[in-house]
Amino acid sequence: MYEKLTPPTEGSTITFQEGKPIVPNDPIIPFIRGDGTGVDIWPATQKVIDAAVATAYKGKRKIHWFKVYAGDEACDRYGTFQYLPQDTLKAIEEYKIAIKGPLTTPIGGGIRSLNVALRQIFTLYACVRPSRYYPGTPSPHKSPEKLDLIVYRENTEDIYLGIEWRKDDEIGLKLINFLNDELIPATEEHGNKQIPLDAGIGIKPISKTGSQRLVRKAIQNALRLPKEKQKVTLVHKGNIMKYTEGAFRDWGYELATTEFRDECVTERESWILSNQEADPNLSVEDNARKIDPGYDSLTPDKQQQICAEVKSVLEAIGETHGSGKWQEKIMVNDRIADSIFQQIQTRPDEYSILATMNLNGDYLSDAAAAIVGGLGMSPGANIGDNCAIFEATHGTAPKHAGLDRINPGSVILSGVMMLEFMGWQEAAELIQKGLASAIANSHVTYDLARLMNPPVEPLKCSEFADAIIGSFS
Repeated sequence: MYEKLTPPTEGSTITFQEGKPIVPNDPIIPFIRGDGTGVDIWPATQKVIDAAVATAYKGKRKIHWFKVYAGDEACDRYGTFQYLPQDTLKAIEEYKIAIKGPLTTPIGGGIRSLNVALRQIFTLYACVRPSRYYPGTPSPHKSPEKLDLIVYRENTEDIYLGIEWRKDDEIGLKLINFLNDELIPATEEHGNKQIPLDAGIGIKPISKTGSQRLVRKAIQNALRLPKEKQKVTLVHKGNIMKYTEGAFRDWGYELATTEFRDECVTERESWILSNQEADPNLSVEDNARKIDPGYDSLTPDKQQQICAEVKSVLEAIGETHGSGKWQEKIMVNDRIADSIFQQIQTRPDEYSILATMNLNGDYLSDAAAAIVGGLGMSPGANIGDNCAIFEATHGTAPKHAGLDRINPGSVILSGVMMLEFMGWQEAAELIQKGLASAIANSHVTYDLARLMNPPVEPLKCSEFADAIIGSFS
Protein backbone atom coordinates (compact mmCIF):
# COMPACT_ATOMS: atom_id res chain seq x y z
CA MET A 1 0.00 0.00 0.00
CA TYR A 2 1.09 3.55 -0.74
CA GLU A 3 0.85 6.36 1.79
CA LYS A 4 -0.22 9.16 -0.56
CA LEU A 5 -0.27 7.65 -4.04
CA THR A 6 -2.91 5.83 -6.05
CA PRO A 7 -1.61 3.71 -8.97
CA PRO A 8 -3.52 3.74 -12.27
CA THR A 9 -6.55 1.46 -12.33
CA GLU A 10 -5.57 0.29 -15.82
CA GLY A 11 -2.30 -1.02 -17.15
CA SER A 12 0.17 -3.83 -16.53
CA THR A 13 3.54 -4.17 -14.82
CA ILE A 14 6.86 -4.38 -16.64
CA THR A 15 9.15 -7.18 -15.50
CA PHE A 16 12.83 -7.93 -16.10
CA GLN A 17 14.33 -11.22 -17.23
CA GLU A 18 18.11 -11.68 -17.46
CA GLY A 19 18.57 -7.93 -17.38
CA LYS A 20 16.10 -7.19 -20.18
CA PRO A 21 12.62 -5.68 -19.82
CA ILE A 22 9.51 -7.68 -20.64
CA VAL A 23 7.06 -4.95 -21.68
CA PRO A 24 3.29 -5.42 -22.05
CA ASN A 25 1.28 -3.34 -24.53
CA ASP A 26 -0.21 -1.30 -21.66
CA PRO A 27 2.68 -0.63 -19.24
CA ILE A 28 2.35 1.49 -16.10
CA ILE A 29 5.30 3.89 -16.00
CA PRO A 30 6.00 6.15 -13.00
CA PHE A 31 7.14 9.68 -13.80
CA ILE A 32 8.69 12.40 -11.67
CA ARG A 33 7.74 15.79 -13.05
CA GLY A 34 10.91 17.43 -11.77
CA ASP A 35 11.62 20.71 -10.01
CA GLY A 36 11.96 24.15 -11.55
CA THR A 37 11.36 23.91 -15.28
CA GLY A 38 9.99 20.40 -14.85
CA VAL A 39 6.62 22.11 -14.62
CA ASP A 40 7.03 23.04 -18.31
CA ILE A 41 9.18 20.36 -19.89
CA TRP A 42 7.42 17.29 -18.49
CA PRO A 43 3.94 18.11 -19.90
CA ALA A 44 5.55 18.79 -23.29
CA THR A 45 7.43 15.49 -23.13
CA GLN A 46 4.39 13.44 -22.10
CA LYS A 47 2.37 14.99 -24.93
CA VAL A 48 5.04 14.05 -27.50
CA ILE A 49 5.48 10.49 -26.22
CA ASP A 50 1.73 9.84 -26.09
CA ALA A 51 1.24 11.21 -29.60
CA ALA A 52 4.09 9.09 -30.99
CA VAL A 53 2.77 5.92 -29.37
CA ALA A 54 -0.76 6.62 -30.61
CA THR A 55 0.45 7.33 -34.15
CA ALA A 56 2.82 4.35 -34.32
CA TYR A 57 0.50 1.72 -32.86
CA LYS A 58 -3.03 2.98 -33.62
CA GLY A 59 -4.31 2.26 -30.12
CA LYS A 60 -2.73 -1.21 -29.79
CA ARG A 61 -0.20 0.14 -27.29
CA LYS A 62 -0.57 2.79 -24.60
CA ILE A 63 1.44 4.02 -21.62
CA HIS A 64 -0.45 4.48 -18.36
CA TRP A 65 1.40 7.21 -16.49
CA PHE A 66 1.77 7.10 -12.70
CA LYS A 67 2.78 10.38 -11.08
CA VAL A 68 5.26 9.99 -8.22
CA TYR A 69 7.20 12.63 -6.28
CA ALA A 70 10.80 13.62 -5.58
CA GLY A 71 12.63 16.84 -4.85
CA ASP A 72 10.84 20.02 -3.82
CA GLU A 73 7.48 18.75 -5.04
CA ALA A 74 7.83 15.74 -2.72
CA CYS A 75 8.53 18.04 0.25
CA ASP A 76 5.36 19.97 -0.53
CA ARG A 77 3.36 16.75 -0.48
CA TYR A 78 5.11 14.66 2.19
CA GLY A 79 6.71 17.21 4.49
CA THR A 80 10.01 19.01 5.08
CA PHE A 81 13.13 17.12 3.96
CA GLN A 82 11.04 14.31 2.40
CA TYR A 83 12.92 14.68 -0.86
CA LEU A 84 12.70 11.00 -1.77
CA PRO A 85 9.64 9.42 -0.08
CA GLN A 86 9.18 5.68 0.29
CA ASP A 87 6.10 5.85 -1.94
CA THR A 88 8.30 6.86 -4.86
CA LEU A 89 10.89 4.19 -4.19
CA LYS A 90 8.19 1.56 -3.89
CA ALA A 91 6.58 2.61 -7.19
CA ILE A 92 9.87 2.48 -9.09
CA GLU A 93 10.72 -0.89 -7.55
CA GLU A 94 7.30 -2.27 -8.51
CA TYR A 95 6.98 -0.92 -12.05
CA LYS A 96 10.69 -1.16 -13.03
CA ILE A 97 10.92 1.63 -15.62
CA ALA A 98 10.54 5.32 -14.76
CA ILE A 99 11.30 8.72 -16.28
CA LYS A 100 12.02 12.01 -14.56
CA GLY A 101 12.71 15.69 -15.05
CA PRO A 102 15.51 17.62 -13.30
CA LEU A 103 15.69 17.55 -9.51
CA THR A 104 16.94 20.08 -6.96
CA THR A 105 20.00 19.20 -4.89
CA PRO A 106 18.64 19.05 -1.31
CA ILE A 107 19.82 21.58 1.27
CA GLY A 108 20.02 20.22 4.81
CA GLY A 109 18.10 17.05 4.04
CA GLY A 110 20.83 14.45 4.47
CA ILE A 111 20.90 13.44 0.78
CA ARG A 112 23.85 14.77 -1.22
CA SER A 113 22.18 14.19 -4.58
CA LEU A 114 18.77 12.73 -5.41
CA ASN A 115 20.07 11.52 -8.76
CA VAL A 116 23.01 9.71 -7.16
CA ALA A 117 20.73 8.31 -4.44
CA LEU A 118 18.34 6.80 -6.99
CA ARG A 119 21.24 5.22 -8.88
CA GLN A 120 22.67 3.67 -5.74
CA ILE A 121 19.34 2.51 -4.26
CA PHE A 122 18.35 0.63 -7.43
CA THR A 123 21.90 -0.38 -8.46
CA LEU A 124 21.55 1.49 -11.74
CA TYR A 125 25.19 0.95 -12.52
CA ALA A 126 25.21 2.08 -16.17
CA CYS A 127 24.66 5.75 -16.92
CA VAL A 128 24.07 5.87 -20.68
CA ARG A 129 24.52 9.25 -22.40
CA PRO A 130 24.27 9.38 -26.21
CA SER A 131 25.35 12.52 -28.05
CA ARG A 132 24.08 12.89 -31.60
CA TYR A 133 23.88 15.93 -33.82
CA TYR A 134 20.60 17.08 -35.36
CA PRO A 135 21.25 19.23 -38.48
CA GLY A 136 20.46 22.87 -37.88
CA THR A 137 21.32 22.81 -34.19
CA PRO A 138 23.75 25.66 -33.42
CA SER A 139 27.08 24.35 -32.19
CA PRO A 140 30.45 25.90 -31.28
CA HIS A 141 32.14 23.02 -33.09
CA LYS A 142 33.16 23.17 -36.77
CA SER A 143 31.95 19.67 -37.61
CA PRO A 144 29.48 18.53 -34.93
CA GLU A 145 27.90 16.07 -37.36
CA LYS A 146 31.02 13.88 -37.04
CA LEU A 147 30.21 13.12 -33.39
CA ASP A 148 27.85 10.18 -32.83
CA LEU A 149 28.87 8.88 -29.45
CA ILE A 150 27.47 6.91 -26.51
CA VAL A 151 29.12 7.28 -23.10
CA TYR A 152 28.69 4.33 -20.72
CA ARG A 153 29.54 5.77 -17.32
CA GLU A 154 29.86 3.53 -14.26
CA ASN A 155 27.33 4.89 -11.79
CA THR A 156 27.88 3.33 -8.37
CA GLU A 157 31.61 3.50 -7.55
CA ASP A 158 34.55 5.89 -7.82
CA ILE A 159 34.46 9.07 -5.72
CA TYR A 160 30.69 9.31 -6.25
CA LEU A 161 30.26 6.63 -3.62
CA GLY A 162 30.55 9.64 -1.32
CA ILE A 163 32.85 8.20 1.36
CA GLU A 164 34.84 11.22 2.48
CA TRP A 165 35.73 13.33 5.51
CA ARG A 166 36.26 17.06 5.75
CA LYS A 167 39.45 18.67 7.04
CA ASP A 168 39.88 18.26 10.81
CA ASP A 169 37.11 15.64 11.05
CA GLU A 170 38.01 13.25 13.89
CA ILE A 171 37.54 10.10 11.82
CA GLY A 172 39.32 11.63 8.86
CA LEU A 173 42.31 12.52 11.05
CA LYS A 174 42.42 8.98 12.43
CA LEU A 175 42.47 7.60 8.91
CA ILE A 176 45.19 10.03 7.79
CA ASN A 177 47.37 9.19 10.78
CA PHE A 178 46.85 5.46 10.26
CA LEU A 179 47.80 5.76 6.61
CA ASN A 180 50.82 7.98 7.35
CA ASP A 181 52.11 5.94 10.29
CA GLU A 182 51.22 2.36 9.39
CA LEU A 183 50.21 1.69 5.79
CA ILE A 184 52.17 4.08 3.56
CA PRO A 185 55.60 3.35 5.12
CA ALA A 186 54.88 -0.37 4.87
CA THR A 187 54.49 -0.13 1.09
CA GLU A 188 57.84 0.25 -0.63
CA GLU A 189 56.52 1.93 -3.79
CA HIS A 190 55.07 4.86 -1.81
CA GLY A 191 58.41 5.82 -0.30
CA ASN A 192 58.22 8.81 2.03
CA LYS A 193 54.84 10.08 0.88
CA GLN A 194 52.62 11.62 3.55
CA ILE A 195 49.08 12.96 3.52
CA PRO A 196 48.87 16.52 4.97
CA LEU A 197 47.06 16.63 8.31
CA ASP A 198 44.93 19.53 7.13
CA ALA A 199 43.56 17.60 4.14
CA GLY A 200 40.07 16.46 3.42
CA ILE A 201 40.15 12.81 2.41
CA GLY A 202 37.99 10.61 0.20
CA ILE A 203 37.91 7.01 -0.95
CA LYS A 204 38.00 5.96 -4.62
CA PRO A 205 36.84 2.32 -4.89
CA ILE A 206 36.92 0.66 -8.32
CA SER A 207 35.90 -3.01 -8.26
CA LYS A 208 36.30 -5.78 -10.80
CA THR A 209 32.60 -6.59 -10.53
CA GLY A 210 31.53 -2.99 -11.07
CA SER A 211 33.96 -2.46 -13.93
CA GLN A 212 33.09 -5.60 -15.84
CA ARG A 213 29.33 -5.31 -15.60
CA LEU A 214 29.62 -1.77 -17.03
CA VAL A 215 31.87 -2.89 -19.88
CA ARG A 216 29.51 -5.81 -20.54
CA LYS A 217 26.63 -3.38 -21.09
CA ALA A 218 28.79 -1.33 -23.45
CA ILE A 219 29.79 -4.35 -25.54
CA GLN A 220 26.20 -5.60 -25.66
CA ASN A 221 25.18 -2.20 -27.03
CA ALA A 222 27.98 -2.32 -29.60
CA LEU A 223 26.65 -5.66 -30.87
CA ARG A 224 23.40 -3.89 -31.85
CA LEU A 225 25.14 -1.18 -33.87
CA PRO A 226 26.14 -1.19 -37.56
CA LYS A 227 29.54 -2.77 -38.18
CA GLU A 228 31.29 0.55 -38.73
CA LYS A 229 30.15 1.70 -35.27
CA GLN A 230 31.15 -1.43 -33.35
CA LYS A 231 33.92 0.13 -31.28
CA VAL A 232 34.27 0.23 -27.50
CA THR A 233 36.93 2.46 -25.95
CA LEU A 234 37.95 1.99 -22.31
CA VAL A 235 38.66 5.44 -20.86
CA HIS A 236 40.94 5.71 -17.82
CA LYS A 237 43.81 7.51 -16.13
CA GLY A 238 45.69 4.27 -15.52
CA ASN A 239 49.07 5.79 -16.21
CA ILE A 240 48.76 7.51 -12.82
CA MET A 241 46.16 5.52 -10.82
CA LYS A 242 47.35 2.05 -11.71
CA TYR A 243 45.33 0.00 -9.22
CA THR A 244 41.98 1.71 -9.73
CA GLU A 245 41.74 3.28 -13.19
CA GLY A 246 44.43 1.03 -14.63
CA ALA A 247 42.62 -1.96 -13.19
CA PHE A 248 39.38 -0.78 -14.85
CA ARG A 249 41.17 -0.95 -18.20
CA ASP A 250 42.66 -4.38 -17.49
CA TRP A 251 39.37 -5.84 -16.28
CA GLY A 252 37.62 -4.43 -19.33
CA TYR A 253 40.07 -6.15 -21.66
CA GLU A 254 39.77 -9.35 -19.66
CA LEU A 255 35.99 -9.38 -20.08
CA ALA A 256 36.19 -8.62 -23.80
CA THR A 257 38.70 -11.41 -24.48
CA THR A 258 36.93 -14.08 -22.41
CA GLU A 259 33.17 -13.59 -22.25
CA PHE A 260 33.04 -11.95 -25.70
CA ARG A 261 36.03 -13.70 -27.27
CA ASP A 262 34.17 -14.65 -30.48
CA GLU A 263 32.79 -11.13 -30.94
CA CYS A 264 35.75 -8.93 -29.95
CA VAL A 265 39.29 -8.10 -30.94
CA THR A 266 41.55 -5.69 -29.06
CA GLU A 267 43.48 -2.97 -30.83
CA ARG A 268 46.85 -4.60 -30.13
CA GLU A 269 45.54 -7.97 -31.30
CA SER A 270 44.43 -6.35 -34.55
CA TRP A 271 47.93 -4.94 -35.09
CA ILE A 272 49.51 -8.36 -34.54
CA LEU A 273 47.06 -10.10 -36.88
CA SER A 274 47.28 -7.49 -39.62
CA ASN A 275 51.08 -7.53 -39.48
CA GLN A 276 51.07 -11.29 -39.95
CA GLU A 277 48.54 -11.06 -42.78
CA ALA A 278 50.68 -8.51 -44.61
CA ASP A 279 53.75 -10.78 -44.30
CA PRO A 280 52.99 -14.44 -43.45
CA ASN A 281 56.73 -15.06 -42.98
CA LEU A 282 57.10 -12.30 -40.40
CA SER A 283 59.01 -13.48 -37.33
CA VAL A 284 57.61 -13.08 -33.84
CA GLU A 285 60.40 -10.60 -33.04
CA ASP A 286 59.71 -8.45 -36.10
CA ASN A 287 55.99 -8.46 -35.36
CA ALA A 288 56.84 -7.30 -31.85
CA ARG A 289 58.93 -4.46 -33.32
CA LYS A 290 55.96 -3.31 -35.38
CA ILE A 291 53.50 -3.17 -32.48
CA ASP A 292 56.03 -1.52 -30.16
CA PRO A 293 58.35 0.87 -32.05
CA GLY A 294 60.64 1.19 -29.01
CA TYR A 295 61.20 -2.56 -28.91
CA ASP A 296 64.97 -2.49 -29.57
CA SER A 297 65.62 -0.11 -26.68
CA LEU A 298 63.69 -2.22 -24.17
CA THR A 299 65.25 -4.55 -21.62
CA PRO A 300 65.50 -8.23 -22.63
CA ASP A 301 62.77 -9.13 -20.13
CA LYS A 302 60.37 -6.58 -21.64
CA GLN A 303 61.21 -7.76 -25.15
CA GLN A 304 60.41 -11.32 -24.11
CA GLN A 305 57.06 -10.19 -22.71
CA ILE A 306 56.07 -8.55 -26.00
CA CYS A 307 57.22 -11.56 -28.02
CA ALA A 308 55.20 -13.81 -25.71
CA GLU A 309 52.19 -11.57 -26.29
CA VAL A 310 52.57 -11.85 -30.09
CA LYS A 311 52.96 -15.60 -29.96
CA SER A 312 49.99 -16.00 -27.61
CA VAL A 313 47.68 -13.94 -29.82
CA LEU A 314 48.63 -15.81 -33.00
CA GLU A 315 48.15 -19.18 -31.30
CA ALA A 316 44.89 -18.27 -29.55
CA ILE A 317 42.95 -16.41 -32.25
CA GLY A 318 45.00 -16.71 -35.45
CA GLU A 319 42.45 -19.07 -36.99
CA THR A 320 39.26 -17.51 -35.62
CA HIS A 321 40.19 -13.85 -36.05
CA GLY A 322 42.96 -13.94 -38.68
CA SER A 323 42.73 -13.62 -42.48
CA GLY A 324 40.88 -10.34 -42.08
CA LYS A 325 38.09 -11.79 -39.92
CA TRP A 326 39.13 -9.46 -37.08
CA GLN A 327 37.76 -6.56 -39.14
CA GLU A 328 34.24 -7.91 -38.59
CA LYS A 329 34.66 -8.00 -34.81
CA ILE A 330 33.96 -5.34 -32.18
CA MET A 331 37.13 -3.32 -31.76
CA VAL A 332 38.04 -2.79 -28.09
CA ASN A 333 40.75 -0.26 -27.34
CA ASP A 334 41.67 2.15 -24.55
CA ARG A 335 42.58 5.80 -24.25
CA ILE A 336 43.93 7.99 -21.45
CA ALA A 337 41.18 10.26 -20.10
CA ASP A 338 42.83 13.61 -20.85
CA SER A 339 43.65 12.45 -24.39
CA ILE A 340 40.09 11.41 -25.17
CA PHE A 341 38.80 14.86 -24.24
CA GLN A 342 40.91 16.22 -27.07
CA GLN A 343 40.16 13.41 -29.49
CA ILE A 344 36.36 13.64 -29.33
CA GLN A 345 36.86 17.18 -30.65
CA THR A 346 39.66 16.61 -33.17
CA ARG A 347 38.80 13.05 -34.33
CA PRO A 348 35.22 12.41 -33.17
CA ASP A 349 34.34 10.00 -35.97
CA GLU A 350 36.93 7.51 -34.68
CA TYR A 351 34.85 6.79 -31.58
CA SER A 352 31.49 5.16 -30.99
CA ILE A 353 31.10 3.90 -27.41
CA LEU A 354 33.18 5.10 -24.46
CA ALA A 355 33.17 2.94 -21.33
CA THR A 356 34.41 4.90 -18.35
CA MET A 357 34.37 5.22 -14.60
CA ASN A 358 32.10 7.63 -12.80
CA LEU A 359 34.01 10.91 -12.62
CA ASN A 360 35.59 10.72 -16.08
CA GLY A 361 32.21 9.80 -17.53
CA ASP A 362 30.58 12.81 -15.89
CA TYR A 363 33.00 15.19 -17.57
CA LEU A 364 33.06 13.40 -20.91
CA SER A 365 29.30 13.11 -21.38
CA ASP A 366 28.83 16.83 -20.77
CA ALA A 367 31.72 17.69 -23.10
CA ALA A 368 30.22 15.55 -25.86
CA ALA A 369 26.82 17.17 -25.31
CA ALA A 370 28.36 20.63 -25.73
CA ILE A 371 29.64 19.68 -29.18
CA VAL A 372 26.18 18.75 -30.49
CA GLY A 373 24.21 21.64 -28.99
CA GLY A 374 24.36 21.49 -25.19
CA LEU A 375 22.58 19.76 -22.34
CA GLY A 376 19.19 20.88 -23.64
CA MET A 377 19.69 18.30 -26.40
CA SER A 378 21.31 15.61 -24.26
CA PRO A 379 19.31 12.61 -22.99
CA GLY A 380 20.30 10.18 -20.28
CA ALA A 381 19.43 6.81 -18.79
CA ASN A 382 20.44 4.93 -15.66
CA ILE A 383 20.16 1.20 -16.23
CA GLY A 384 20.61 -1.83 -14.00
CA ASP A 385 19.70 -5.48 -14.22
CA ASN A 386 16.23 -5.07 -12.71
CA CYS A 387 15.29 -1.42 -13.20
CA ALA A 388 15.88 1.64 -15.40
CA ILE A 389 15.30 5.37 -14.91
CA PHE A 390 15.45 7.82 -17.82
CA GLU A 391 16.20 11.45 -17.03
CA ALA A 392 16.90 14.99 -18.08
CA THR A 393 20.62 15.69 -17.88
CA HIS A 394 20.43 19.42 -17.14
CA GLY A 395 19.55 21.37 -14.00
CA THR A 396 16.25 22.79 -12.76
CA ALA A 397 16.80 26.41 -13.98
CA PRO A 398 14.20 27.77 -11.50
CA LYS A 399 14.28 31.31 -12.90
CA HIS A 400 12.73 29.94 -16.10
CA ALA A 401 10.09 27.80 -14.36
CA GLY A 402 6.50 28.35 -15.44
CA LEU A 403 7.44 30.62 -18.35
CA ASP A 404 6.86 27.95 -21.04
CA ARG A 405 10.16 28.80 -22.71
CA ILE A 406 12.76 26.17 -21.78
CA ASN A 407 13.95 23.51 -24.24
CA PRO A 408 12.30 20.12 -23.43
CA GLY A 409 14.67 18.27 -25.78
CA SER A 410 16.66 16.50 -23.07
CA VAL A 411 13.60 14.85 -21.49
CA ILE A 412 11.97 14.18 -24.88
CA LEU A 413 15.11 12.42 -26.12
CA SER A 414 15.32 10.54 -22.80
CA GLY A 415 11.79 9.39 -23.62
CA VAL A 416 13.13 8.19 -26.98
CA MET A 417 15.76 6.15 -25.12
CA MET A 418 13.03 4.74 -22.88
CA LEU A 419 10.92 3.70 -25.86
CA GLU A 420 13.94 2.06 -27.50
CA PHE A 421 14.73 0.23 -24.26
CA MET A 422 11.13 -1.00 -24.19
CA GLY A 423 11.40 -2.24 -27.77
CA TRP A 424 8.95 0.38 -29.09
CA GLN A 425 11.29 1.41 -31.87
CA GLU A 426 8.60 2.75 -34.22
CA ALA A 427 7.43 5.37 -31.73
CA ALA A 428 11.03 6.29 -30.88
CA GLU A 429 11.87 6.87 -34.55
CA LEU A 430 8.80 9.07 -35.01
CA ILE A 431 9.98 11.40 -32.25
CA GLN A 432 13.54 11.52 -33.56
CA LYS A 433 12.36 12.38 -37.06
CA GLY A 434 9.92 14.96 -35.70
CA LEU A 435 12.57 16.63 -33.58
CA ALA A 436 15.04 16.65 -36.48
CA SER A 437 12.37 18.20 -38.73
CA ALA A 438 11.54 20.92 -36.21
CA ILE A 439 15.18 21.92 -35.79
CA ALA A 440 15.90 21.79 -39.52
CA ASN A 441 13.02 24.22 -40.04
CA SER A 442 14.31 26.52 -37.26
CA HIS A 443 11.28 25.76 -35.09
CA VAL A 444 13.19 25.84 -31.80
CA THR A 445 13.07 27.24 -28.27
CA TYR A 446 14.95 30.38 -27.20
CA ASP A 447 18.20 28.64 -26.21
CA LEU A 448 18.78 27.48 -29.79
CA ALA A 449 16.98 30.35 -31.53
CA ARG A 450 19.34 33.00 -30.14
CA LEU A 451 22.41 31.10 -31.39
CA MET A 452 21.21 30.62 -34.94
CA ASN A 453 22.61 32.80 -37.70
CA PRO A 454 20.55 34.81 -38.26
CA PRO A 455 18.62 34.47 -34.97
CA VAL A 456 15.05 33.24 -35.36
CA GLU A 457 11.84 33.84 -33.45
CA PRO A 458 11.74 31.26 -30.65
CA LEU A 459 8.91 28.85 -29.96
CA LYS A 460 7.50 28.26 -26.52
CA CYS A 461 8.27 24.95 -24.85
CA SER A 462 4.74 23.71 -25.57
CA GLU A 463 4.94 24.98 -29.18
CA PHE A 464 8.16 23.05 -29.72
CA ALA A 465 6.34 19.89 -28.65
CA ASP A 466 3.56 20.71 -31.13
CA ALA A 467 6.13 21.25 -33.89
CA ILE A 468 7.54 17.74 -33.27
CA ILE A 469 4.11 16.17 -33.23
CA GLY A 470 3.12 18.06 -36.39
CA SER A 471 5.49 15.94 -38.45
CA PHE A 472 3.91 12.63 -37.33
CA SER A 473 1.95 10.98 -40.09
